[in-house]
Amino acid sequence: MLTAPAEAASDAAGRIAALEAQVRKLGRINASLMSRVERSTDLQGNAFSVFETAISLEGKVRDRTADLERALSDLAATNAALAHARDAADSARSRLGDAIETINEGFAIFDADDRLLLCNQTYRSLWPAIADEIVPGVSFDEIAGRIGATGSSLGAMIAPDRWISERVAQHQVAEGGHVIALADGRWIQVNERRTSEGGIVGVYTDITDIKADEARQRAREAAERAVVLQATLDAMPQGVCVFDRDGALLAWNGPLLALLRLTPARARHQIADHQALVDWCKVALPRADAVNTLGWIAAGADSTEISEIRRLADGRSLEVRRLAMPGGGMVIGFNDVTDRLRAAEALERRVAERTAELQREVSERVAAEAAMREAKTAAEQANLSKTRFLAAASHDLLQPLNAARLFVSALSTRRLAPPNRVLVDQTASALDSIEHLLEALLEISKLDAGAITPEIVDVPLDDLFAALRAEYALAAAERGLSLVVDATDIWVRSDARMLRRILQNILSNALRYTVAGEVRMAASCRGGEVRVAISDTGPGIDPRHHGEIFEEFRRLDGRNGPGIGLGLAIVERAGRMLGHPIRLDSALGEGSTFTVGVPLAAVGVSSRTAPVHTSSRGIGARAVLVLDNEQAILDGMRAVLEGWGCRVVTALDEVAVRATPAREVAAIDVILADYHLEDGVTGDAAVARIRTLLGRAVPAVIITADRMPALRDALVAEGLHVLQKPVKPAQLRALLAQLTTGRG
Repeated sequence: MLTAPAEAASDAAGRIAALEAQVRKLGRINASLMSRVERSTDLQGNAFSVFETAISLEGKVRDRTADLERALSDLAATNAALAHARDAADSARSRLGDAIETINEGFAIFDADDRLLLCNQTYRSLWPAIADEIVPGVSFDEIAGRIGATGSSLGAMIAPDRWISERVAQHQVAEGGHVIALADGRWIQVNERRTSEGGIVGVYTDITDIKADEARQRAREAAERAVVLQATLDAMPQGVCVFDRDGALLAWNGPLLALLRLTPARARHQIADHQALVDWCKVALPRADAVNTLGWIAAGADSTEISEIRRLADGRSLEVRRLAMPGGGMVIGFNDVTDRLRAAEALERRVAERTAELQREVSERVAAEAAMREAKTAAEQANLSKTRFLAAASHDLLQPLNAARLFVSALSTRRLAPPNRVLVDQTASALDSIEHLLEALLEISKLDAGAITPEIVDVPLDDLFAALRAEYALAAAERGLSLVVDATDIWVRSDARMLRRILQNILSNALRYTVAGEVRMAASCRGGEVRVAISDTGPGIDPRHHGEIFEEFRRLDGRNGPGIGLGLAIVERAGRMLGHPIRLDSALGEGSTFTVGVPLAAVGVSSRTAPVHTSSRGIGARAVLVLDNEQAILDGMRAVLEGWGCRVVTALDEVAVRATPAREVAAIDVILADYHLEDGVTGDAAVARIRTLLGRAVPAVIITADRMPALRDALVAEGLHVLQKPVKPAQLRALLAQLTTGRG
């Protein structure tokens, strides 16, 4: 409203000035023409020429006079418009002044030169000392200078020059608001913004009531915190006192007064500040007033709690804790630790006594262990003697069997009737079975001593079933039993001779104790396991005795037939060594079914191929990588594996593997990895990365103490083999032989 009339007035003034200049120009032209007319006479006195000139001049004067009249008319109109514009501007200025006087906030407008154009009475009332000097035309710098000189604001009272420079800088920025504290206690919030013409408009709001509410709220919060602090201090069993940054006492608790022998009233005087506390402790707690025990912690020092224990003159032990507060000040805590130290001393004495007792026990244990080692050596010697005896006995038994085989071989070269030929062949097969059985007894004995390892290969069950069918068909016929052996094209992973011994013993028992009916042998797949089941129609076995029948020299009462009770004992032992679970399903009067669980071979049920036997070198000359995060385990594994003829590479982690010479890494045949390695790395993940490094799927074994079936199943699903801790050397050797079968 103020800007438009001002612009109109400015335009009118310009137009008037132009018209006046034009009028003056026309007057000068008219005067010049009249002068020329008066001076222009014909030197020859030609009256007609003078007349023509006069007529011409009259026309020009008439035109110039008309132009002058139009200019004067425009000037009169412009003067009227200017007067109207001035009236409108005065009216707008008056209305604006009335408007800003009605608002409660202070209001001021400065032009582009930072001079005051307009303000209201509220703005002047903010600065009563210079109110008369705040008039239109005064600069903001002059107003700020007068405020600083008169100390009208709190900042100006403290540092006038600094306040003036900061206030002028804030005014020039004119972005957002800030707060000014006046000398009379009022608080003013200033909001300044620039106008489109480059000036500045400011609004000054009195926020004294808001500030007062904030102050009351802060005081209330401080009081509440003080109450909480005091309640916390009172709940502590230790004596505690708190000092502000100036060392004045802020708070304390009852245990402190009791320790210093003070009442609340005396405390305010006796320990009013930190130095007073130090002086009083010299009286109440002698020997507790050392500088490094009660000294003041300067602001900005390390915030770590400082603790000291002092033995007082009366024999008590006092623990003093000091802690600097973030905003300055300090907390001191006093705690009587006499009983605790005495208990610690008593505990130390008990520990010393117990240590002496343990040393005696250790000495006794060392002696006992020495005796145990001697007994173990004797047992090992006895076991070795047993093995030698079995070897000698097996040799003596095999000698006549070998002679019988020669006789059978001699018979087979003669011309015999077909029935006799069948008998000779069956006799030869029976002799082979006896020989294999005696060899198995020797091998099982060696397995108990960890002296041999089963040779795990791919075995076609149909060949094994055919041999057993031929071997026991005659015995079944003699007893009037039907022997049914189902054909199968399944291949399994096992030791062929030991698996045959297991099935021989079960079949022999079934035929021995079955009076009538049939004995059936069949194989079926259940996932990755092949179940070979031998069932009979015999008398059955009471479930109470299922565990007993696998014991050595155990025969159930009432059972007829030959045998000394070793058959099922050998089955159980061989099955355990091979990792083939033996299951029994039987009840009295319902017959029996023995099931042997054997791993399915990689060829599954495909066409037969010749089984690949272990190299004559066993597991020797194999390169084995052992990955474990304990050096002792690596050293033990190296000793065992090198004793078996293996080449061993050990590593604590994958970094060590990558640091191993490439030639040694490339030759690795098997990886043995602990499941739990450093930094949360698991063995299966490490094996996967090492396989990637090698560029081939090297056979791997995960060794773990975790016996959860879910973990074992997950590792097996990844194509890994699993051994449980503690690892048995015989079991490890058997698995290594299996994994390196067929490798050069």
